[in-house]
Amino acid sequence: MRTTSNPAFRNLPTGGYGNNYAGFGQPPQQAGTGYDPAPPSAANRPMTIDDVVTKTGVTLAVLLVAGTITFAMELYALALPAMIIGFVLALVNIFKKKPSPALVLAYAVAEGVFLGAVSGVIGRMFDNGNAIVVQAIIGTIGVFIGMLVVYKTGAVKVTPKLTKWITGAVIGVAVLMLANLVASFITPGGLGLRDGGTIAIIFSLVCIGIAAFSFLLDFDAADEAIRAGVPAVFAWRIAFGLTVTLVWLYLEILRLLSYFNSD
Repeated sequence: MRTTSNPAFRNLPTGGYGNNYAGFGQPPQQAGTGYDPAPPSAANRPMTIDDVVTKTGVTLAVLLVAGTITFAMELYALALPAMIIGFVLALVNIFKKKPSPALVLAYAVAEGVFLGAVSGVIGRMFDNGNAIVVQAIIGTIGVFIGMLVVYKTGAVKVTPKLTKWITGAVIGVAVLMLANLVASFITPGGLGLRDGGTIAIIFSLVCIGIAAFSFLLDFDAADEAIRAGVPAVFAWRIAFGLTVTLVWLYLEILRLLSYFNSD
């Protein structure tokens, strides 16, 4: 399977269905051996596009409900603990070999609370704060749908070269974010990547572009997993990966819009 910039897909099976799970792709037993292989159950049958759509929809619905409740009840103090819990759960989901629906949904809850709290803070910081939040949501949905159309129409082909470029870009912005964080402890504003200035605006635009193109790699990874016939349970890992990218994209759009509305 082609590599992707999204670490959430790192543990997707790389071989065919029969190469990863005993009983599939193996020669049938001869009659009279006393063994009749059972047909695949719902738990280990090959994944379909319906599995991906359903699991992703459930994950995003849980995130949306958690975020809406947090926003409506003004539980802004939960932003930091939710961010920490979400980060830990993300690492667990990334390194866990077999996806766990419960852990994926727990991550969705944590990120929903975090996004709801952050959105609430933005809503109170600006006179048109709620409008900024709505615009960020619409922008995120628009980018997701747009990149899905781009992928499905083949307007941009996912090639090994494109994959390397996007992966390198993701690593690059991650290093810059870390450097900016460290620098902020020494100099006010750090490297200027998040202070609302011109450099910060450019940096957010770059991050939004990289996040958008990352969807192409995510869609391609999902397609390859389906073609490889990986077990249906791995649809939860794809749902998790898409959610990670959506969360990043929303935060960058929200941040960018807040820059434009700052005094």
